[in-house]
Amino acid sequence: MPTTVQVSERTLQVLNKLKEELGARSHDEVIRTLISERKKIPDSMFGSNPKLRPFRSEDEAEFHDL
Repeated sequence: MPTTVQVSERTLQVLNKLKEELGARSHDEVIRTLISERKKIPDSMFGSNPKLRPFRSEDEAEFHDL
């Protein structure tokens, strides 16, 4: 669902420049890239929750029964 975000003209210019430099398709992609770099969030969050137990073959069978 698209959302409108108000930014200054200068911020828009910087976003456009970064979009070009990064080869991004949208301003959203630029913003997400900047956030990921800042927060050091990996592209894949798989395995990022140490409290989860390892996946078992019984778990897969349980999901197929749904």
